[in-house]
Amino acid sequence: MRTTTVGDLRILLPDLDIDDLDSVSDPTDDLSDATIENASWRGVTLDDVTVRGSRLIGADVSESNWEAGSLFGCEITRTDFSGATLSGVNIERCAVSGSRFTGTRLTDIRLKDVLFEGCRFDYATLTRVTAARAVAFVDCVLTDATWSSCRLPDTVLRSCQLARLELDSCHLNGTDLRGNTLHDLKTGLGNLRGVTLDEDQLPDLTHLAVQDLNLTVRKR
Repeated sequence: MRTTTVGDLRILLPDLDIDDLDSVSDPTDDLSDATIENASWRGVTLDDVTVRGSRLIGADVSESNWEAGSLFGCEITRTDFSGATLSGVNIERCAVSGSRFTGTRLTDIRLKDVLFEGCRFDYATLTRVTAARAVAFVDCVLTDATWSSCRLPDTVLRSCQLARLELDSCHLNGTDLRGNTLHDLKTGLGNLRGVTLDEDQLPDLTHLAVQDLNLTVRKR
């Protein structure tokens, strides 16, 4: 069983035998135990499609519409989801690296044991995204993104770019935000209830408090 640790979080990873995977390019084919490399699914509609025990490498899924279905036990590398719409998809035990979710709309997504590493989520919209177990974002770009009504407790964000990330009605209790700059977050303090910070982030938190409470700070 492959695992990795991010902060205090232990994440189960996919455990694939590359030699046992078949090469597939058509999304209507069986997507279990497959290698999907440099496939173009741009603009397609994926209805209740399940990808299981597979590798997606350099695939183009941009501008697609994926409703229901799941990703289970997959490695996803350098794949482009920009401008796509994912709704009601379950993502479990997946490692996603170097992939682009620029402007992607993710709605009613359930995450369980998912690692996003070196991914771009700039201008992405996450609505009612839920973490059922360990989820981590490492070295990800989340600038100008919006998280709305997301329940992501105990998630870890490490060395991410969070400028102008907007949080609205989110539950992040236990989430580890150490190692990130929080100064330019667009959020009320209620969205940060119960998060873990380090001492170096306290000035950022003070800045957010001044904004949220509409305080006037003057010199004597």
